[in-house]
Amino acid sequence: MRRDVFQAIADPTRRTILSLLAAQTLTLNAVAENFNISRPAISKHIKILNECGLIEIEDKGRERYCIAKLEKLNEVSQWIEQYKQFWENKLDALETYLEKLQKDNDEHNS
Repeated sequence: MRRDVFQAIADPTRRTILSLLAAQTLTLNAVAENFNISRPAISKHIKILNECGLIEIEDKGRERYCIAKLEKLNEVSQWIEQYKQFWENKLDALETYLEKLQKDNDEHNS
């Protein structure tokens, strides 16, 4: 099953894992050492991040390394950007309206 990046970042544990891996490549065990949850639970989070394309797992000898592939977060950034622009436009309109009210109030009180 292919999951999307929004599903991956919806969970705070997965966001923390991504933060750890953004700083450095870690083994599965090293990732798990940062949490007070079971190794199988961490493995499930890692699997979801991998299915979403946010990390890759590379076998090197006996170890399995998790490597961040954060380019997929651009999808999130683009999605947020459209709403950022929407709210900036709304706030600009509110500012203009409030300035007009202030000007009208100043003229009325003069």
